[in-house]
Amino acid sequence: MKIKDIGEQGLLAILQKFCPPEIIGDDGAIIPIHGDKSLVITTDMLVDGVHFSDRTTTPQDAGWRAVAANLSDLAAMGASPLAIAVALSLTPDTPVTWVEQLYQGMTACLQQYNTPIVGGDIVRSPLIALAITAFGEVDPACAIRRSSAQPGNLIVATGPHGASRAGLELLLNPQLETSLTPSERSSLILAHQRPKPRLDVLPILWEIVDSKLLKWESKSKIQIAGMDSSDGLADAIIQICQASNVGAKIERNQISIPPTLSRLVSPEKALNWGLYGGEDFELILCLPPEIAQKLVEKLGVGAAIVGSITKNPDILLVDSNGIYPEEELSITKGFQHF
Repeated sequence: MKIKDIGEQGLLAILQKFCPPEIIGDDGAIIPIHGDKSLVITTDMLVDGVHFSDRTTTPQDAGWRAVAANLSDLAAMGASPLAIAVALSLTPDTPVTWVEQLYQGMTACLQQYNTPIVGGDIVRSPLIALAITAFGEVDPACAIRRSSAQPGNLIVATGPHGASRAGLELLLNPQLETSLTPSERSSLILAHQRPKPRLDVLPILWEIVDSKLLKWESKSKIQIAGMDSSDGLADAIIQICQASNVGAKIERNQISIPPTLSRLVSPEKALNWGLYGGEDFELILCLPPEIAQKLVEKLGVGAAIVGSITKNPDILLVDSNGIYPEEELSITKGFQHF
């Protein structure tokens, strides 16, 4: 049997057997330490020709995106960043300026969150690859887990989906004829090259939760499920549902998609990019209704309640207007490494 025969999810299922079951399964691992905080650790790897290339990504953008992916995982756990460590594999012919620009991009993103690079490793390799381990901290009562979704929760997407996929398409096909203005085109490309981890959502979320504590008495009684949408909106919803042993109904008309996509591709393809395009790095959160509604109101344009959690284990895309039939969301339609 080969890796290609079992796919990414099959391989992960095998590897998870070697890890403590109470720690793995989320965007990061929560490690209890002394005091009132827990340590959160997450690792992401980017490989030349798989995650970035000279066609679509400058060294600065590759550095930014690598850092953003890790900080997004911390945000998905409810954690604040502390530091990152960087492991870099390089070919002997890699220009020194390329490496310097890579670190400039990483630093540009990290400075916005007062997060330092504290070490790492460098090795010779037949290809360029970048692996980042990020460290964060979280109040255990505020940890966000994939396994905490409850029937009746509303599902919040903190921003629109499909922009990164559209930006990649524009980079791969510069000749693409569109009616987009230069600023609209640049905005979509920037969404792909320089995504922003949604760490800004956390203080807003906890401010809303704090305002509800008279009802729930303590934060620990408000279980919040979530993850980031780096692998796609549909992927995030499916993985949350599977971890929580619940289902979901997603309303296709409530999915927030950048309006500019309607002038770039058909509505069907725009929806597909929104569901399966990936790398939008928004947070997907399952919340009690009044908290979900208040959060969307506070976040403003782009944030949306896209559906609800159900007892029925089916994960369905539905149309309240009755035009389209129900459709089951599929994890295989998004990007898979194998």
